[in-house]
Amino acid sequence: MAKSRKESRKSERTKRRAERQKAQQQSQDRAVPQKGKVREWLDAMIFAIVVMVILRTIFFDLFRIPTPSMEKSLLVGDYLFVSKMHYGTRTPMTIGVPFTQIYLKGLSFPYTRLPGFSDVKRGDAVVFNWPADEVDVIERRMHYIKRIMGLPGESIQVQNKQVIVDGESIPLQEEMQQYWLIHKTDPRVQLNRSALEELGISDVIQGADPSKVQLITTENAASVIASWPWVDRVEPAIAPTNSVYDAAMYPPGRGWTPDNYGPVTIPSEGESVTLTDQNWEIYRTVISRYEGHQTASTPDGGFLIDGQVVSEYTFEQNYYFAMGDNRDNSEDSRFWGFVPMDHVVGKAILVYFSWDKDAMLPRFGRLFSMIQ
Repeated sequence: MAKSRKESRKSERTKRRAERQKAQQQSQDRAVPQKGKVREWLDAMIFAIVVMVILRTIFFDLFRIPTPSMEKSLLVGDYLFVSKMHYGTRTPMTIGVPFTQIYLKGLSFPYTRLPGFSDVKRGDAVVFNWPADEVDVIERRMHYIKRIMGLPGESIQVQNKQVIVDGESIPLQEEMQQYWLIHKTDPRVQLNRSALEELGISDVIQGADPSKVQLITTENAASVIASWPWVDRVEPAIAPTNSVYDAAMYPPGRGWTPDNYGPVTIPSEGESVTLTDQNWEIYRTVISRYEGHQTASTPDGGFLIDGQVVSEYTFEQNYYFAMGDNRDNSEDSRFWGFVPMDHVVGKAILVYFSWDKDAMLPRFGRLFSMIQ
């Protein structure tokens, strides 16, 4: 009997202890409010935004093709994955609202680039800030994408559409296109529209001479057309020298055109050049706009940099010569000059999505395709 009462008291003590613990837990639960669904979604969204900002700042960026300057390699409506790590991530130069063009004006940081695992190479499709943009801060200038054709220290020119670097001709890649002049054997013959469409050609320009037509296409397609029985020959359509082209070229006043340009020597970091009347206008923009020096000419034809008379100049960074794959429909280095290294954003490596605005459908065959 004594043992039973003892066990009963022990059971009651255990029960009271459990009730006290339960009451304490309920009190704690009331003290710490539970997150609502809205709060949970908000926290998840903030976390996702922070992660995306970090990723896009350090590792990659996303870019959409807005113009046909790179066709047929890259099409209008292509969405690209751009690697910042290839050439080294460029640290932020401003503070702004993520994923917008809103930023704190008047505050900027000096250019710094983290180590990358690749140099900029000829043939790379590179995204960069447009050097000719009037926006003061580099990273807030408009984004362009072009293919690198000339590297620092190289001499580049264009002769009758043929790009020549240090005396070596650089052939068109498979998807690059330009204007071609088609000479017909009989002026009354019309080119077969269906056959042209099969080659991806939609525009045919008929001039005053009915025996000639002009069209824009790839070199391979031009070779196919040259084999047609009513075609006498196919040759590059060369732009004529005129005042309009002369004023638009970089630099103006040399009688250059997009099809006959240069030669110019591309500035290289640490390279010293002797300044002459022939190269002063080529390098003056580089020295003043991209390297931050005051430039002027003396009355007797000398050159002033930061108020000092100089005969040579040493470049402070590397520069590149960029051209569009759609050679006759591209505003590139032939028109506005060199691409400074501090303007380079990254290397375009992948088309992750593509939208055909005319068909109102995705181009499924281009999804997740590598950029050549």
